[in-house]
Amino acid sequence: MIKQLLILTSFLIFTLSMFAQVQPTGALTIFSEDGDKFFLVLNGEKQNNIAQTNLRIEDLPQPYYTVKIIFENNTLTEISKKNLMLTDVDGIFQDVTYKIKHDKTGMPKMSSLPYSSIPVTQGYVAPSNVYVMHYGAPVAAVSQTTTTTTTIGTPGTNVNINMAGINVGMTVSDPFQTQITETTTTTTFTGVNHNTISANTNCSNGFPMLSGDFSSAVATIKKQSFDDTKLSTAKQITSSNCLSAAQITDICKLLGFEQSKLDYAKFAFRFCTDAKNYFKVNNVFQFSTSVDELNEYTQDH
Repeated sequence: MIKQLLILTSFLIFTLSMFAQVQPTGALTIFSEDGDKFFLVLNGEKQNNIAQTNLRIEDLPQPYYTVKIIFENNTLTEISKKNLMLTDVDGIFQDVTYKIKHDKTGMPKMSSLPYSSIPVTQGYVAPSNVYVMHYGAPVAAVSQTTTTTTTIGTPGTNVNINMAGINVGMTVSDPFQTQITETTTTTTFTGVNHNTISANTNCSNGFPMLSGDFSSAVATIKKQSFDDTKLSTAKQITSSNCLSAAQITDICKLLGFEQSKLDYAKFAFRFCTDAKNYFKVNNVFQFSTSVDELNEYTQDH
């Protein structure tokens, strides 16, 4: 009876450990060589509401996807691909990249074969020019306001003529009136995806970096030999991610000089997902003047 109970317990522990293991996923990057902005649709679900030229989707759980690429420029033909593969011949998930390139007719095309395919790397930090999203994360909402102002030019022109000391003033009518049209467009983005930020997005109430990604970022900063290099590396990583106040505090602690910490804390504020907790960053400073300067900065921004 005891032996059977031990066998059953071992079986349950093994089963639970299997379920507890992280399921493998793939990653897909699509970039436009000619700079055409596009929207990506995977299995009928739109992935981005903000058109991008270099888009990366992580945590894709399926080996195949039906892909549609819709360009912001509606004169460009859509691209559709069925059964786009994210695994190798052995069924192992890969980090796959596809390139969009114009053909001889000027229309964008994407090959059925990947531009590159490498094993998935844990804690991968994408370059700053890549817009990173996590599959299944909420898509950023977009609102747009357009204002058009039309101005009609003056229908006549005043002309002064001076002949033999006599000034003659007249108005010459112009039958072709000048029309000037000025259009102003304001676009607002609310809510960002997992660990991504572009120049026009806002990380407030978004999702901070995953712990694995953040650990990799910290390790990268630590490897730098000089404080200036650490600061520039930290800014580079932060500019393409969203971070929590706690994560920003941890990065500040990697910097040796007070001024470097203050510089980074100011820079990172707009990338913070929980600005209400930004007071935590104050703990990294040695001087009260630095705390006062940061508090003044965050209040003004």
